[in-house]
Amino acid sequence: MATDFKSIPIIDIAPLLAKCDDPKMAQDPGVCEVVKQLEKACREAGFIYAKVHGIPETMVKEVRNVTRKFFDLPYEEKLKIELTPAAGYRGYYRIGENITKGVPDMHEAIDCYKELKQGMYGDLGKPMEGCNQWPHNPPNFKELMEEYIRLCTELSRKIMRGIALALGGSPDEFERERCGDAFWVMHLIGYPGASTANGKSVHARTMMKCPFNLR
Repeated sequence: MATDFKSIPIIDIAPLLAKCDDPKMAQDPGVCEVVKQLEKACREAGFIYAKVHGIPETMVKEVRNVTRKFFDLPYEEKLKIELTPAAGYRGYYRIGENITKGVPDMHEAIDCYKELKQGMYGDLGKPMEGCNQWPHNPPNFKELMEEYIRLCTELSRKIMRGIALALGGSPDEFERERCGDAFWVMHLIGYPGASTANGKSVHARTMMKCPFNLR
């Protein structure tokens, strides 16, 4: 994979979404163009911004809003869903607890993963067994996030159909026994506000990390 790309590619995936369940999708000119762009992005950057992705902007804004409300709560309240090994490494962790290359990250976050039932993957999956921890405040947090995850998971399935075509396979290559039971990860990240030279405070911002960033 090349490392000299200058920006993350922005791909309009609307043609792919429109034809993703069509048996003849591979022959559609619009789909072929998206597949071509996906292949180039995967080889050169490894990331994409998905444009015209179909998830309502109102949903994306509400996810950001309730996440910010959670991070604005006192630590004592946020620690009610603290990330621990007993919780399957799901939940909230404080600013500086996550380490990258030996340096504490200056953000706080909630980690969510696909929920694994006991014994689902034997000893290999044991550390990740458990359910996601959702706060009671804001009150609509759990329902909103689960719906957002559902939409993102379905979107990912459709994009993976394009990537399967780019690799020379059939559209449903990643939906069979080999890897049809997809594992997903979502990080809800809050960055602390920083004081500027004029004394004004910059509000914390929140970022959702999923397999494909939405633009």
